[in-house]
Amino acid sequence: MCRLYILELNNLLEYDFFGLLMDDKSGNKMVEMIESPSCKRHRRGKSPAKAIASISGGLMDQQIWKDFPEDLLEAVIARLPTESFFRFRTVCRKWNSLLSSCTFSQHLAEVSVLQPWFYSVTHENIRKGAMYNPSMRKWHHISIPFLPAKPKTVLLPVASAGGLICFLDLSHKNFYISNPLTNSFKELPPRSYRVWSRVAVAMILNGKTAGSGYKIMWLGCNGDHEIYDSIHHSWSHSAGFPPNIRLPLSLNFRSQTVSVGRTIYFMHAEPDGILLYDVTTGIWKQYLIPSPRHLTDHMLSEHEGQILLVGLVTKNAATCVYIWEMQKMTLLWKEVDRMPNIWCLELYGKHVRMTCLGNHGLLMLSLRSKRMNRLVMYNLSTKEWQRVPECTQPHSRKRQTIACGTAFRPCPTALA
Repeated sequence: MCRLYILELNNLLEYDFFGLLMDDKSGNKMVEMIESPSCKRHRRGKSPAKAIASISGGLMDQQIWKDFPEDLLEAVIARLPTESFFRFRTVCRKWNSLLSSCTFSQHLAEVSVLQPWFYSVTHENIRKGAMYNPSMRKWHHISIPFLPAKPKTVLLPVASAGGLICFLDLSHKNFYISNPLTNSFKELPPRSYRVWSRVAVAMILNGKTAGSGYKIMWLGCNGDHEIYDSIHHSWSHSAGFPPNIRLPLSLNFRSQTVSVGRTIYFMHAEPDGILLYDVTTGIWKQYLIPSPRHLTDHMLSEHEGQILLVGLVTKNAATCVYIWEMQKMTLLWKEVDRMPNIWCLELYGKHVRMTCLGNHGLLMLSLRSKRMNRLVMYNLSTKEWQRVPECTQPHSRKRQTIACGTAFRPCPTALA
């Protein structure tokens, strides 16, 4: 059996334990928890090699660490907690360049897919991002480094795919793409359409990862639409909007879009229903589906190829969150779950509004009224409801209210 010590370099990456999966000679798999030796903080300027040698307490000398197998190092780093990558690039140039390494990307792909995170902006601080890690039940507050200096600029996260987030600048109608883990970002070229209306935005990958390219699509209430292709770095306009689809559509940037394969689903009202667009064929379809009674705020969701509807139902003074599933044969919504009754009682008699973040696997629901601010998580796989810790700014107890956001799967190698 081999023993591996995961050590701290210049105190930039901090973690206590790491599980290493190994095969013994009998072929049985074992998990060994390895604890990093305690050590004092090292002075700046001390070389990583000397720091490692001193931490090892004489167990391993500098020469051994110098010849440490590169592939094993990458395999270990790929399994670091996601939070480590916030400061990953600051360790050294070699680690910074590791993010663009093909072999490191392969090691990262071997790691099981983590739960999605949630990126949001709050009403109290619209120029900063708040990210929530459901596995650790922890909020991270970061600045938006590419935010234009103009004070009235408002960037809103409107879509995501492959670890990248698409931002919409409400002031200047520009789009940005960014990886919030690495601050990689890109401003998309100007659109050919100068007429602007309320829009819904979708983002899909060309392949399995962002490295294969991605597409951004925006759809306006009057049927105007464009598609951005990251491979060609340009916008294009597909064929005209079908005349059989009733216009105008009731859309805005809060309208959650979902994708199944190469098909994008838009939810609209007046008339109530779903609009489909096949990115490969360029064909539009419209399904008129009556909304459930007493429905107020609602968003689309998707789970294992099935289209779901998440909505807030208010009847008299009672309010509750419901989950419906679209029946493909009848084109009707069928209730499959609802929020626990004891939580619904907390909403009784209150004028509640709902914002939904995310539409794949996990949902975060922001329920707010004049004197209430609740964050709730719903797991589409297990059908479990869970409360989310309050979003508060560092060194402050003031609660933040979610304005809008999106779910994304953290990927440190995704480049805008």
